[in-house]
Amino acid sequence: MIELIQRASKHADRQAIFSNENSYLYKDLLKRSSQIASKLLNGKLDLNGDRIAFIIDPSFEYVAVQWAIWRAGGVAVPLCTKHPLPSLEYVIDDTQAKALIYVDNYSSLIAPLLNKTTGIKEESIRDVQSDLPDVDPLRNAMILYTSGTTGKPKGVVSTHQNIEAQIKMLVTAWEWSPEDRILNVLPLHHVHGIINVVSCAMWSGASCRFQPKFDEASIFDVFKSGKINLFMAVPTIYYKLINFWKAASPEEQKIITRALNKFRLMVSGSAALPISTLEEWKNISGQVLLERYGMTEMGMAISNPYDGERVPGSIGFALQGMQVRLVNEEGKVIKDGSPGEIQVQGPNVFKEYWEKPEATKDSFVEGWFKTGDMAVELNGRYRILGRNSVDIIKSGGHKISALEIEEVIRKSPVVKDCGVVGIPDEEWGEIVVAGLVLNQDFEALPETFEPWLKEQLPNFQWPREYLLLDDLPRNVMGKVTKKELQKQFQNL
Repeated sequence: MIELIQRASKHADRQAIFSNENSYLYKDLLKRSSQIASKLLNGKLDLNGDRIAFIIDPSFEYVAVQWAIWRAGGVAVPLCTKHPLPSLEYVIDDTQAKALIYVDNYSSLIAPLLNKTTGIKEESIRDVQSDLPDVDPLRNAMILYTSGTTGKPKGVVSTHQNIEAQIKMLVTAWEWSPEDRILNVLPLHHVHGIINVVSCAMWSGASCRFQPKFDEASIFDVFKSGKINLFMAVPTIYYKLINFWKAASPEEQKIITRALNKFRLMVSGSAALPISTLEEWKNISGQVLLERYGMTEMGMAISNPYDGERVPGSIGFALQGMQVRLVNEEGKVIKDGSPGEIQVQGPNVFKEYWEKPEATKDSFVEGWFKTGDMAVELNGRYRILGRNSVDIIKSGGHKISALEIEEVIRKSPVVKDCGVVGIPDEEWGEIVVAGLVLNQDFEALPETFEPWLKEQLPNFQWPREYLLLDDLPRNVMGKVTKKELQKQFQNL
């Protein structure tokens, strides 16, 4: 039995979701997901693991469809609403999706896909009911696609048991309760939105509010209403909210700050949180953002404490139920504070890459999942150094953390944002380069910038080249796509 859905009946008359100016109770969610599940079964007893894709904006309808797929015995394949047609087609082909559920505003986008799979318009599903199967927790539940920085994106398969283990970890670690009310501004093809926000709220009997689109003014309006006490976002969103606050009148700033002071918890994730952003948000809101660490293949593995010190630049401690270790290039476990690759074991770690047994095998060593992320550890607390493929730059025998250089550059009043990468160099192996987005007061990099930076960094960390950009290349989660930034330097 799917415990997430079973628990909803305990909160039948509580508000589950607020979206599109409508309030929905848990019993509404159970009823609508049952109708959609019955439509998907269409006389069958069980979908038996059929992959069902869906493209729906974050909303009550989204959650109802996802639950319906699970309740019918299917595997949910959420599609990114911002991806172009070829990307959607790749997922449909790769999963051999038996059906694609969509809402009317995506009709024209997905029309070319309907010769590959059965299209079902969500609005067309009426009041149908049938018996639903009993779904074993060990069955596949969801396939999410990685960003595909190397080769084609891989489908990450999680079971119901994986998902439930992750939810339980986070509900315990972050002390969720039925009284919690969270605002979701994140896309729901990613664990940050699906699991950390929506599923944890639904498990707890809490309420989740969906924002139709990202808009700083309307988000602050929701905050000021007092109807929200939790918020989770990516660093880019906090950065935008900070800039909106700075542009507001002094009186409006005070109103916003008073509202933010009342929040129970604010979390940042999906990308490294610049210390400067953490400090500015603390000054504005009184909230020390809780930074945590995870990825598609395992959900969350490490988190700063809910109660206890949240150290800037740290991702915290292993979550209860997780085993975490650092391993050097020789495969030896590190315990002396030196940099190493994060490897994890736990009940939330994914089952496999969809139909890629070799890639699955290569991603594990002796049962430990190899994250590809580098960190250092001191007294159980981890500090991320970056992705070993793009954030760890190997130059002249040095292993250089791009994130550490970025943190220094962001302290400059000249720079609005930056991205540091390594590019191939015959003499050094790689050299450090930096893409810069300047503050609006600057049209060019002033002569004082480089001398200032050289005072802050050892010479082996100095960027050798700079590229001035209107914005850094990003994916739909707001994370800087460093492979793309590297290409921009190599194409100069």
